[in-house]
Amino acid sequence: MAALDLALFHVPIQRKKRTFRSKEELTLDYTDTELRARYRFGREGILFLSDLVRDKLTRQTNRNHVLSVEQQIMVTLRFLASGSFLQVIGDTLGLDKSTVSRVVDSVLDALCEKRNQFIQWPTNLNQTKAEFYEFAGFPNILGAIDGTHIRIKRPHHDEPSFINRKGYPSLNVQAVCDAKGRFTNINTNWPDSHVFRTSQVCAHMERNGNWENGILFGDSGYPCRSFLMTPFLNPNEQHHRRYNRCHAITRSIIERTFGRWKRRFHILHSEIRMDPKKVTKIVMVCGILHNICIQLNEPDVAAEELVNEDVENGNNYNGQQDGRGINTHIAENYFNRH
Repeated sequence: MAALDLALFHVPIQRKKRTFRSKEELTLDYTDTELRARYRFGREGILFLSDLVRDKLTRQTNRNHVLSVEQQIMVTLRFLASGSFLQVIGDTLGLDKSTVSRVVDSVLDALCEKRNQFIQWPTNLNQTKAEFYEFAGFPNILGAIDGTHIRIKRPHHDEPSFINRKGYPSLNVQAVCDAKGRFTNINTNWPDSHVFRTSQVCAHMERNGNWENGILFGDSGYPCRSFLMTPFLNPNEQHHRRYNRCHAITRSIIERTFGRWKRRFHILHSEIRMDPKKVTKIVMVCGILHNICIQLNEPDVAAEELVNEDVENGNNYNGQQDGRGINTHIAENYFNRH
């Protein structure tokens, strides 16, 4: 029997019927406690974020199943808070992975545009100095600086630059915070030790930072500069050891801030399997959201304390304008108790 010519048979292609899964999870009809467990913000916080970027995220369409701005914010917050894969977020919220990806990209872009509105260098310098002085009596501090590693997948380009000293690829994020744990500067532009000397905060402090205007606090991994105080490496004198103890107490604010930041947004704990450029955007948005949480008094942030702005900030220094000279001046005048 001759073979059948299959070309004679026309089988129409059956288009798969589109189905829309339930989005019952994406609702504000939960208690604030339940919302915070899922999204890290209560109802008022989610509405605040939605109003902040509404002009960027409103969809000009009459389609019945378009996501509202609030729902787009909630999808992105769920992604950042959980650290789960986009597919898992989609399955949880009843959305396709591609939809989740587009929504997250749009929200990240919109929030990144608000960076300068929420991550700002201190403007009330005297208040900032007074708030830091309350920790352990250190004068003239404008911010605590440190770095933290955000694990990423192995990049396709320039991989060796992203391998840290522990042997895994990461983004070296440098941040400065104030005494309340608010980020005043975040730098994610470099993968390695270039991060400090090429950062905006370094350039700013080189131009403006000195003993009178205010200085930064850093650990021994940073160079001791006239605007950046680090611990004494070999403290032989009692006041040097006292200086180091108080230095550690005051500097711990940045370490605690990193801890709260990563607990709030678990994506910063896990390996972010995305291109480094997108990871830098995620890190920046998490920094913006962290500061907004503090602004809105969201839980898991230390309560504000009353600050005495009349403390002595030690502006009478006429010695050498270098790191070790100022270090010695602080130790001898503030921690040399007889």
